[in-house]
Amino acid sequence: MGIAFASLCASPPEKLNNKFKRHRYRKRTSSKGKKFMANSFSVRRTLLALGFCLWVSGNSAFAADVDLDKADALMKQGKAAEAYALLEPFEFEQSGNVKFDYLLGIAALDSGKPDKATLAFERVLAMDPDFAGARVDMGRAYFALGDITRAKTEFETVLTQNPPPAAKVTIDNYLAAIEKQESAKKTKGTAYFEATLGHDTNVNFATSQSQIAVPALGNLIFTLNPTGVKAPVDYLGFALGGEVNHQVNPTLGLYAGADVRTRSNSTQDHFDSTSLDARAGVALGEGANVVRFGVLGGRYELDGRTNRDTNGLSAEWRHLINPANQLSAFGQYARYRFEPTISVNNFDQSTYGANWLHIINDGKGLFTASLFTGDERAPLRADGGKRFNGLRLGGQVQLNEKTELFAGLGAQFSKYDVANAAFSSPTESLTRDDKQYDANLGINWHYDKLWTVRPQISHIRNNSNIVIYKFDRTDVSITIRRDFK
Repeated sequence: MGIAFASLCASPPEKLNNKFKRHRYRKRTSSKGKKFMANSFSVRRTLLALGFCLWVSGNSAFAADVDLDKADALMKQGKAAEAYALLEPFEFEQSGNVKFDYLLGIAALDSGKPDKATLAFERVLAMDPDFAGARVDMGRAYFALGDITRAKTEFETVLTQNPPPAAKVTIDNYLAAIEKQESAKKTKGTAYFEATLGHDTNVNFATSQSQIAVPALGNLIFTLNPTGVKAPVDYLGFALGGEVNHQVNPTLGLYAGADVRTRSNSTQDHFDSTSLDARAGVALGEGANVVRFGVLGGRYELDGRTNRDTNGLSAEWRHLINPANQLSAFGQYARYRFEPTISVNNFDQSTYGANWLHIINDGKGLFTASLFTGDERAPLRADGGKRFNGLRLGGQVQLNEKTELFAGLGAQFSKYDVANAAFSSPTESLTRDDKQYDANLGINWHYDKLWTVRPQISHIRNNSNIVIYKFDRTDVSITIRRDFK
């Protein structure tokens, strides 16, 4: 249709009349009437055609009316936004004009529209791949968009073209900034500090009974040492920790971290404690599958003296099913070594398990479920080694922009393999069998991006067929946390 109209506009008026005069009518009329109708019709068609031609030529003149010199002058005056406003209406008509596209690109870039700039520079480089200036500015646009990889590629390509000294200085500055950003992304560190005030109903995880019967001695009643009986305390705790992650390459990462915790009790200060735990390892893989292997170590002090040391190995595989679901499998081997006077309690522990993490409500909540099993080898312990298995459920939901509610439930079932001599009678041996349940509920209130207030309550109940190991414990606390990122 466009070609037909072009041909029409190119025809002189007399030819237009001749074309229209060849129109025939089915209805017969007198020669005079026929001539009048034909002339009248042809005049109207001629006027319409001429009007269309004027409209097309007028629009062509408008399309060509872009003032590139003015746009260039505005750019030199630092008025990039005005230059872009001047050029942008002509983008469709002038697309492919190298000078126009380049001016439009730098105007867009310097006025804060790097996404628009890349489109203009792509057209320039498609027409002239050796236009070094456009390639430098394309690199600048990618850098502004945060696409560091493509920005680096464009800058390095220009360096192979032996650019002028001034351009090389600009490129080197951008490459230095890119290297700094890449280094920052490769190494990330986080840290935190916490202060906690709380009340613990059973600081020593002990039975509430002060007297027990010992079957091995004919059910003779013994009074327990006060340190072995349930004791409530108020306490003040502090914690400090952090972790550093370094990405060597896309599929290899390193990590190391440590945590220190202290707790001072208002009474029962012989249960004041300090713990130090450290970890380090490697992370292999990227994307949906990542495997972590690590080593761990720790020390636990009670009343200022070393109570036990811990060291071990850990492994974890994480698989991202989709953005809302992640599966992981984990294993850990650890050696617990107590101070010499209580070294009969030494044991080696192996734990294996699987975990499912599910994101809900567009990231405003999560749910976790874990299953685990394991064993402890303790040849000198009164109850011997044990096998255990259990599960944990947890969840978190965002109540508003600053507040999250979290909760958890857990259960662990343990069977020991040696009859406890003190609680076995001459006619019946008794092997320890424990069932432990725990629950917690709390709120995270982020009154600042880096500050969190966390009130919470937790409860543990351990049921055992040996009375001395039965206990329950409730802890109510409020924690103030400061994160460093």
